[in-house]
Amino acid sequence: MPATPASPASPISLLLCNDPLRPARCDPHFAPQAAAARQSGAAVALIDHDALLAGHADEAVRRVPQGLGAAWYRGWMVPAAAYADLEAALTRRGTHLRTTAPMYRAAHELPGWHGAFTAATPLSAYAACAPGRPPSPAALADLAGALPAGPGIVKDYVKSRKHDWHEACYLPDLTDAAAVHRVVTRFVELQGDDLAGGIVLRAFEPFDRTAGEARVWWLDGEPVLTTPHPDTPDLRPRPALDAIRPLVHALGCRFVTTDMAYRTDGTWRVIEAGDGQVSDLPSGTDPAFLITALLAT
Repeated sequence: MPATPASPASPISLLLCNDPLRPARCDPHFAPQAAAARQSGAAVALIDHDALLAGHADEAVRRVPQGLGAAWYRGWMVPAAAYADLEAALTRRGTHLRTTAPMYRAAHELPGWHGAFTAATPLSAYAACAPGRPPSPAALADLAGALPAGPGIVKDYVKSRKHDWHEACYLPDLTDAAAVHRVVTRFVELQGDDLAGGIVLRAFEPFDRTAGEARVWWLDGEPVLTTPHPDTPDLRPRPALDAIRPLVHALGCRFVTTDMAYRTDGTWRVIEAGDGQVSDLPSGTDPAFLITALLAT
């Protein structure tokens, strides 16, 4: 799919992932977003996600025309270091991402966003570690000791393994050092080379799962769209956002998502934050409103 010429009224471009089987075409998952961008008169160009993850950033952007100018990325998740490589490779071609690499890391990884959301998210403690090398039992005990006594969960800087709940996610008692080490070790094993950044222990909070989660899309600190979470596309909660807006402003990132759930005491809480460029839209969502908002900024 060649780049579509941008109209003077739409100077911002959209970068999407290509189809690995047909590299000159958009990945079908993002094709509706490409269509929405073209409808807005914006340029659309393709990124080779596989090449980017393989460490070949210049190859990954070879289909991006020279001098494309300002652009948003909408595609599959990218590790923070690879995003920095992507930004540098695009800059060499005259394309400038609206979300800088430091912004991306801050929104994408929990250590970057947790401080801004401390009042609205479960308490967390974290430590860097490499794939396949979980923290020692003593280090994990120190992390757990920074949290309130009771249950918790383990995740890495980006993802949990909530579908392996009892085996590699839920910690029934943060004071049980042996059990914490066992679950964390299994989590690290299952994550393999995909482990992002390090280990996070979080205090467990009870949520009303029948209500589902909401994904709120924020652009320059203001909510522009609320959708269901992709895991529960048929549930459409509408969280109160007045208390969250100043926290998003404080984070200082241009395009952010917050996944929010209703705690059983009646309080809306931020479960995760993320960079909006790599946050997925739930099935059945028309992307036109989000894409139009992006291309207007």
